[in-house]
Amino acid sequence: MILLLIPLFPLFGFLINGWLNKSMPKGLVGWVASLSVLASFGISVYLFIQLLSGANEFQFTVFDWMAAGSFQVDFGFMVDRLTAIMLLVVTGVGFLIHVYSIGYMNDDEDYPRFMAYMNLFVFFMLLLVLGDNFIMMFAGWEGVGLCSYLLIGFWFKNDNYNEAANKAFIMNRIGDLGFLLGLFLIYQTFGSFNFKEVMGMASTYPRYDSTITAITLLLFVGAMGKSAQIPLYTWLPDAMAGPTPVSALIHAATMVTAGVYMVVRSNVLYALAPFSSEFVAVIGLATALFAATIGLKQNDIKKVLAYSTVSQLGYMFVAAGVGAYSTAIFHLVTHAFFKALLFLCSGSVIHAMYGEQDIRNMGGLKKYLPITHLTFLIGTLAISGVPVFAGFFSKDEILAMTYSHSFLMFTLLAFGSVITAVYMFRLYWLTFYGEFRGTKHQLEHLHESPKVMTVPLMVLAVLSAVGGFIGLPEIFHAPHFLYNFLEPVAAGAGHHVSHTFEYVLIFTSIVVLAIIIYSTRNYYVVKGTLPESDAEEKGIARILSRKYFVDELYAMLFRKPLDVISGLGYRFVELGIITKTVDGIQEGINTAANGLRYLQTGRAGSYLFIMVIGFLALMIYAIIL
Repeated sequence: MILLLIPLFPLFGFLINGWLNKSMPKGLVGWVASLSVLASFGISVYLFIQLLSGANEFQFTVFDWMAAGSFQVDFGFMVDRLTAIMLLVVTGVGFLIHVYSIGYMNDDEDYPRFMAYMNLFVFFMLLLVLGDNFIMMFAGWEGVGLCSYLLIGFWFKNDNYNEAANKAFIMNRIGDLGFLLGLFLIYQTFGSFNFKEVMGMASTYPRYDSTITAITLLLFVGAMGKSAQIPLYTWLPDAMAGPTPVSALIHAATMVTAGVYMVVRSNVLYALAPFSSEFVAVIGLATALFAATIGLKQNDIKKVLAYSTVSQLGYMFVAAGVGAYSTAIFHLVTHAFFKALLFLCSGSVIHAMYGEQDIRNMGGLKKYLPITHLTFLIGTLAISGVPVFAGFFSKDEILAMTYSHSFLMFTLLAFGSVITAVYMFRLYWLTFYGEFRGTKHQLEHLHESPKVMTVPLMVLAVLSAVGGFIGLPEIFHAPHFLYNFLEPVAAGAGHHVSHTFEYVLIFTSIVVLAIIIYSTRNYYVVKGTLPESDAEEKGIARILSRKYFVDELYAMLFRKPLDVISGLGYRFVELGIITKTVDGIQEGINTAANGLRYLQTGRAGSYLFIMVIGFLALMIYAIIL
């Protein structure tokens, strides 16, 4: 029953802050929210240690949730090795972000509501990863979508933020339709939603089975929406309208990785569907390159990180698509560390700059924000794949696994890694070096964030620096901890490439990264080159800054035609048919009532006369018939 406490603690935090926020001291609100997640983290650590000690898995059925004839779904929890890793990420990183939020959101008038929403999100995310069947996963899947909508549009007085929340909600529903159809097909095929039962029966099916292929493709449509892959990715950059802790928790470390978790959880199905796996890898590769190139010309500090997130999610799907399931989870874990760190650092910068997010108006912040600068640098080194930081090990592994699968994919993915380093160091140099380009008021009030914000940065910086050691390459002659730990539940491609290839890959990475760091510093710091204004951009620069005009294309192909169709439907169906029918019924009743009311005279003689007429009519009717 200890499993039940993991999601219950954040749920209690949500209920306490939701019901008592008007009467609770403001300082208590944040700690109730944070400590509830910390309690879940403590239990997760305990279960992780038990699994390390040899335990196989933990399972607990709370109650029979739905039952109708042969159809039955339990409200049950399961913690195996894959779930344990996800629990540590969700609760561990989630706790640090909750603590950071205490400082970042403390001055907001709706601070208690924000912390309640954050707790509710963690509850649903835990439900998603703890469920022992696809319906439980789907319940958590929809719950985190709801919380994402609430948190993106948290500052609902701004119409642009509301539009961003609506966009995220609607695009996720498109993906969720595919997910739901996949679930219907799973039950029709296997007669169950339970992970163990479905995977056990699926293992008897042959490879290339058309039904399994259809199921995996439909499930991946859901992952496209939730994890922001082409073509359902455009919602995530707009989701940066939410407060920065939301971007760190939901749109970097946890919710957007739900699609990766779902694919890895369904690895038995995807192993039987090579076409679907290849499709996952191709979409991931296209997304990784597409989003990375857009990141080159973004000037909003959070937008750069948003497109970076979309790109890094593509890397995870490439790994899953080539069968390296533990590698996908490896990058998921390291990405949670360094991307949460980068988003929280950006929040610290925005906090110091009084809401300014345009890097063209920053510069020279290194001496004013020393802790933020150092931790942001560590995050940048990690995401760029600099040895020996966390991102190096997980990216190196993805490239190695991709090389074994396809040289073309490997080449394109390596090129994407180069682009990642370019736009991240561009962001770093423009933000922290050079002359300060903000206002005099901003300069006078520049200050480092309080400890409640900087301590989580330092913890995440340490994790971003050393987190990669859970998956060392073979050339180090050390066991690959994560692969060995996940092997019983996420068996996939092994990590066996030649040592020569590993040495060449590492050496090449070091040389290329050194060139990138030197050249970007020379361009943005020594020469002092600044990004062009929107009006000055031309050619490919304009295309990248406008994000390939994808939003405009979607508006032209989908939104505007739907607006026209709905407008015609409103005029001709709603007003012309439905409204006129309803109004006609009303007018008919009124007319009939106006006529019949003359029969109600209130005079006994009139009623007697009517009775006689009625009696005679009945007599005539009886005689005729």
